[in-house]
Amino acid sequence: MSPARKAQDVEEPDRVEGQPHPREVYELIGQDDALARASRIIRSGRPPHGLMLAGPAGIGKATLAYRIARYVLRYGASADGPTDLAVAKNDIVSRQVEAQANPGLLVLRRPRDEKTGRLKTVLSVDEIRRLGGFFGLTSTSGGWRVAIIDAADDMNDNAANALLKVLEEPPARSLLILISHAPGRQLPTIRSRTQRLDLKPFDDGVLSTALAQRLPDAGADDRAALVRLAEGSLGLALQLAEEEGVEFAHRAEALISARAPDMKALLALAERVGRAQDGVRHFGDLLLRALSRRIRARAAAGEGNDRSAEVWEYVAQLFERALEVHMEPRQTVISSGLAIAAARRSGSL
Repeated sequence: MSPARKAQDVEEPDRVEGQPHPREVYELIGQDDALARASRIIRSGRPPHGLMLAGPAGIGKATLAYRIARYVLRYGASADGPTDLAVAKNDIVSRQVEAQANPGLLVLRRPRDEKTGRLKTVLSVDEIRRLGGFFGLTSTSGGWRVAIIDAADDMNDNAANALLKVLEEPPARSLLILISHAPGRQLPTIRSRTQRLDLKPFDDGVLSTALAQRLPDAGADDRAALVRLAEGSLGLALQLAEEEGVEFAHRAEALISARAPDMKALLALAERVGRAQDGVRHFGDLLLRALSRRIRARAAAGEGNDRSAEVWEYVAQLFERALEVHMEPRQTVISSGLAIAAARRSGSL
């Protein structure tokens, strides 16, 4: 199902291979309520200095962030532009944003390690400190400056504290947009200094239509499988359509079903996770999603218990530590598999 690889596809952590980057997308699907609220906030003339777009990954938060950024850079925080915050694709601001050449926009995300060529696992304090210089610059047109952090969840503790300092003393005519897949993990002081805007997962019909547009060569059965696995996330569905995505999702399901995992298969899976681009992050996300589905299903059947949540937390911590300290993927996957199997044998999962 994978489209042809483009050179730029592998250079950005927030781009799905073979698909347009959110800064190149002008249609925001399935998020009418969030867009209407964003419009009221921005066009009021007095928007907050910090705006947190919250919700699961892959549901349009970055697309909305760039839509807001284009509007503010084009019209300011005013009611001069359209109520849907649209800026034409051929507008000079849109062309500059697509080319990453608008001086009023700064996007912070995990950079690549110059030595290894792989994505760094965290958004460091050095990246966040760039905000000080950016917001300190004077706009030649007297306009606004917009910064997007994608994703705020990638910040380490030092970076989060550095961001807090910016939010405590916000410059005039500035807008900081935080994209967060897990807003509850942000520092309470960051949450209190930003206005939260929640986006919701797509329903199956909207997701199926979007996949038909984005993956025209995929068969109906393949798209149906992606809808089932993606849980309302277009980004995840597109990611699963690439390379080993669907297989990783099935392997995660199999790992949860096994009372006694096949160690040889587990080692082979760990090797594949380690070789895949950002594999630890992607497989960890799929495994945690599968665990959540299992826990919800048991709770609905009256079979849930506290031990289920403890297993989820343990596995989440394993993958979080693996990302933070570059732990060997093999051990992370094995430890997760063994913990899940133990929970299955005890009747907790």
